[in-house]
Amino acid sequence: MRPSPFDTSPYMDLALAEAARALARGEVPVGCVIVDSVAETVIAAAGNRVEELGDPTAHAEMLAIREAARRLGTRHLGTCDLYVTLEPCTMCAAAISFARVRRVCFGAYDAKMGGVDHGARVFARETCHHRPEVLGGIGERAAATLMRQFFATKR
Repeated sequence: MRPSPFDTSPYMDLALAEAARALARGEVPVGCVIVDSVAETVIAAAGNRVEELGDPTAHAEMLAIREAARRLGTRHLGTCDLYVTLEPCTMCAAAISFARVRRVCFGAYDAKMGGVDHGARVFARETCHHRPEVLGGIGERAAATLMRQFFATKR
């Protein structure tokens, strides 16, 4: 069942705050939070920094995964849940799989660049070695509003 676009969680609220900070920096407003599902603590949080760092891989998910792996001292994040404001792209979905993230909760769907429910559908591929649980549409309305604000300034 798809959640209501109004449904949210405290962790998605933190991801939305990261997205708002990314928007204020002139970045595509995507925010990500990684939570240890056992301890129920935030391990990493990030917003897009592609423009700031001049790095096409500096997506919120990639930055948060790197920080979580560093803090936990392991590349496997099997007890972690990832909250992100936009459906992960193909690159980020592959990184999520490689990191063995337990669950992915995302806000807005991305029909153009998404790699989970759209596009490459990374987790649905037979070759995908780890498939996290996926919940889309968590805080969808708030996430989509931030994206519209960003793109309105570009037109």
